[in-house]
Amino acid sequence: MLATRQGATLVGPVDLRVRDGERWALLGPNGSGKTSLLLMAGARRQPVRGRVKVLGRRMGESDVRTLRPRIGHTSHRLADDIRPGMPALEAVLTGTRGALESWLTEFTDGERASARRRLDEVGCGGLAERAMGTLSQGERARVMLARALVGDPDLLLLDEPAAGLDLPARELLVAALERVQAPAMMLATHHLEELPRTVTHAALLRAGRLVASGPADLVLDAGPLSDCFGLPLEVHRRDGRWSATAARPGPGPGSRP
Repeated sequence: MLATRQGATLVGPVDLRVRDGERWALLGPNGSGKTSLLLMAGARRQPVRGRVKVLGRRMGESDVRTLRPRIGHTSHRLADDIRPGMPALEAVLTGTRGALESWLTEFTDGERASARRRLDEVGCGGLAERAMGTLSQGERARVMLARALVGDPDLLLLDEPAAGLDLPARELLVAALERVQAPAMMLATHHLEELPRTVTHAALLRAGRLVASGPADLVLDAGPLSDCFGLPLEVHRRDGRWSATAARPGPGPGSRP
């Protein structure tokens, strides 16, 4: 698939398949095409060349209005579009309609029960009646995760959900992601530290093209990640979590051991 805007290539050509039960990490520097790839995976952008099939249905031949409700999507940008005075429970409920507002909408008792269950799942059950504008950035991130999950999606797409979070908020979000039950997931980020232990696969993008893709243990390694970010990296994994730092330079001429 290939996506462009005003003649500029946003992402592609890319050949990638996400199967049921897989949890994909999507990494790359700014401008590498992560968001554009997620928009196509979410049936929100059409390719100019190639084929995109989402949940078994080919884009350009299917009604996306019936497809999008099967896809949970969130990002830190989406959280900014939610009305600050909206209670957290109402914000989650808007996910059942793919809307940003709850006015003039009647929700069923079952939908309200599902929204409360999802808030409990992400550790925000006690925030149901709190206005979104009074929540911390980390709390909003977890409420938005509950919003993406409320419709029991077949595909969960997360675009930099931990952007701007401090260390405690990031860890609470990662813990919530590890509890998430979804048939398939793609999570875009710049940072290995934001990945949950449950990641099974990874794809690396640079300048819109795939650098590597496949099982996480093989892709999230120093060689592929160094190629992706254009910087020699050292990659570590401890207790199932990844981290990366710039490789330490070797000793220069005449240096002492």
